[in-house]
Amino acid sequence: MSSGLEVRDLLVELADGTPVVQGVSFDVRPGEIVALVGESGCGKTTIGTALLGHARRGARIAGGSVLLDGVDLLALKPDELGRLRGARIAYVPQDPASALSPGRRVGWQLHDVLREHAAGLSAQQRSDAVASALSDVRLPSDEGFLARFPHQLSGGQLQRVLLAMAFLLRPTAIVLDEPTTSLDVTTQARILEIVREQCRSRKVAAVHVTHDLAVVRHLADRVLVLYGGRIAEVGTRQAIFEAPAHPYTGALLSAVPDVAGRRILGRLPGTAPRPGDRPAGCPFSPRCRHATEHCADEHPPVTHIGPAHQVACWQPVQGPQAAQPAFASSAEGPDAAQAPPALLEIRGLSARYGSAQVLFDVDLDVRQGECLALVGESGSGKSTLSRSLVGLTGQWTGTVRYAGAELARHAHERDRQSQRTIQYVFQSPDRALNPRRTVISSVVAPIRHFFGVSEEEARAQAREALSLVSLSPGLAERLPRDLSGGERQRAAIARAVACRPTLMICDEITSALDVSVQASILELLGRLQAEQQLTMLFVTHNLAVVRQIADRVAVLHNGRLAEVGPVHGILDHATTPYTMTLIRDSLSLVDAPAASGGPDIPADSSSLKEPR
Repeated sequence: MSSGLEVRDLLVELADGTPVVQGVSFDVRPGEIVALVGESGCGKTTIGTALLGHARRGARIAGGSVLLDGVDLLALKPDELGRLRGARIAYVPQDPASALSPGRRVGWQLHDVLREHAAGLSAQQRSDAVASALSDVRLPSDEGFLARFPHQLSGGQLQRVLLAMAFLLRPTAIVLDEPTTSLDVTTQARILEIVREQCRSRKVAAVHVTHDLAVVRHLADRVLVLYGGRIAEVGTRQAIFEAPAHPYTGALLSAVPDVAGRRILGRLPGTAPRPGDRPAGCPFSPRCRHATEHCADEHPPVTHIGPAHQVACWQPVQGPQAAQPAFASSAEGPDAAQAPPALLEIRGLSARYGSAQVLFDVDLDVRQGECLALVGESGSGKSTLSRSLVGLTGQWTGTVRYAGAELARHAHERDRQSQRTIQYVFQSPDRALNPRRTVISSVVAPIRHFFGVSEEEARAQAREALSLVSLSPGLAERLPRDLSGGERQRAAIARAVACRPTLMICDEITSALDVSVQASILELLGRLQAEQQLTMLFVTHNLAVVRQIADRVAVLHNGRLAEVGPVHGILDHATTPYTMTLIRDSLSLVDAPAASGGPDIPADSSSLKEPR
């Protein structure tokens, strides 16, 4: 019987010897799904890629072992490790579009995995294996589908192709790195169900790297909470969500919005420490309200506080009360009772993507000072509508009036005032940040362009904007590649905020953020609404975020408006079957499956080991 995955004393360092991840030990049993959670920069992805014997540029795996069925992957030669990757241990990345070759057809890429790792199979055997793998992930295997290129598939289809590719060779273990981050709730629920079914039925040991605690509640058997490159707490899903012991875990849970009702979100003060800036003791101590001098001086030992539940904390918080907000909380969202005049008026907007029409006669108003959430499945037309409004595509007809004046079709045809006061924040910060410029330079550039201030004044304003989005001052002079995904997104938001916009179009801007940073961003946006009358069109698939921040909701379905109304009216009393399905799928991510679905976890399970 397979023994699964065993990690012992994993140490990953930067080139100068600064530890990024240290003393990390855990086991993953066959058929078990273990989630790695924590804020950006905590070491989640570093650990996930180290399980495949890989370290990012500028880092190296300096110690420890990763045992797969008793074989230490870190002790293998490069060619031996290459043969195991994909065959015995698979990897599913966050962005399927970047993982698949854009110039190769889907069928060819699936067959290529078998040609590489199972060269003895005949063409018919390969075809049978591909058809079986696609069926497992609920995709067709006909010639028409296999002949498609990646750009011809939806985000959900692309992600399922990667899952089929990962499970194609029946691996012993699999690492899933944020595989549902950019997916709508309906597609996300389907993908998670497929992952759970495949891991259970094929006894695959799975490590799921994620910042989305709703996904963790739905999918994981056990949870490893990471902070400062170390494991802070380990427990079953039930133990972590119902009785967290580490103050950090409780703070994360208090920051999670709820689709069932608007709540006051907990917010952690400060930011997570970067490698080289971590204290000698508990890395969380500078942000912890329970910390003592002892916490800052010495790292806490591992403590067993229950069956399969361990914590590294000098001052563990026992009982369900630990999940309550532990820090200063955000204020209530804006009141939607008033109906101010429309700032943005959209009439008869139809749009095409190439030869295909994707929007049909959309009529919509965005009122002064409100947050209007735009929701719908992938392919419903949300991003096409938002890009049309900001002038990034000209393939649309109809009229758009802003502050009473009709907007030109293209952004470059608009006056400087509307260019400055209408800001767009992309889902992917890589589209907004110049990879060759430092973070602060990317924020300084629009400040100087729109306000004509000196370099010194522009840098002061840029630092203020970066501070508003809780980005560490030490990152200002770094290049985007040196930041985590969540940190890059905060920099992109700061760039838009620095322009002092009147209307901000936010395209899935919180999908890549961990819950604590998401809470601070939602608080920031709510404060800008209240203090500066900022108007927002907030494109998102996260209905819990919609509940938290929006005044009204517009639901798009197949390029048409399904319904529009106040947030409480839509989420509590939806009138269309489509909206009801979105809400049901969102709630299904909160209602976790029965714990009996996973492998048995012995009462004396010990997955968090003391570093040697």
